[in-house]
Amino acid sequence: MQRKFTFSIHEYYHTYSRGTDKRLIFMDEEDRQRFTSLMFICNSERNVAFRDTPIGQPYVFERGDTLVDIGAYCLMPNHFHFLIREKVDGGITKFIKKILTSYSMYFNKKHKRTGTLFESRFKAKHVDSDEYLKYLFAYIHLNPVKLLDPKWKEFDIQNRAEAKEYIEKYRYSSYPEYIGGHREESKIINRSVFPEYFAGVQDFDAFIKDWINFSDSQ
Repeated sequence: MQRKFTFSIHEYYHTYSRGTDKRLIFMDEEDRQRFTSLMFICNSERNVAFRDTPIGQPYVFERGDTLVDIGAYCLMPNHFHFLIREKVDGGITKFIKKILTSYSMYFNKKHKRTGTLFESRFKAKHVDSDEYLKYLFAYIHLNPVKLLDPKWKEFDIQNRAEAKEYIEKYRYSSYPEYIGGHREESKIINRSVFPEYFAGVQDFDAFIKDWINFSDSQ
């Protein structure tokens, strides 16, 4: 299906993709680490292969000019989310195609399978308002709550403190970077080209707490 928009330089987009037939795309820790490494490595105008990176140190690789800017991300068992900014013409499409192709080849070889791993085309929504852009920082980072409480959106979060602690410890998103964490994966995102909605860690923490407690005001 043809998109109703074209990607434009300096515009923001929410992109996501899931496994074909909603199948699991991350089976273990190694899979998740490979995918996050590819988020860094594939964000390059160069054609780079994972084997070209230093063994065990993908984030020290000199990748040159990047294709996109990533503001937030989250990996879930059968899908992923990116909040992304087009940096060069065709950057988003090229970046995601490189990731999906490289990861699919790795996954199929490792897990001894053949065929398509992801749905035919990644999904994308143009972020056309400041309100929507800010909202996505909550939506993307709160996704892991589904793993703790699958029906929280329909029936409210049963234990807010537990949910907050869970997303803080969830390693497969950019949440740690927004609460002051320092790790190798920090190089994946570039916060400087996104609006500075949060003056500091405390502001972001309050923002997430407001969303977790949102139903109290309904």
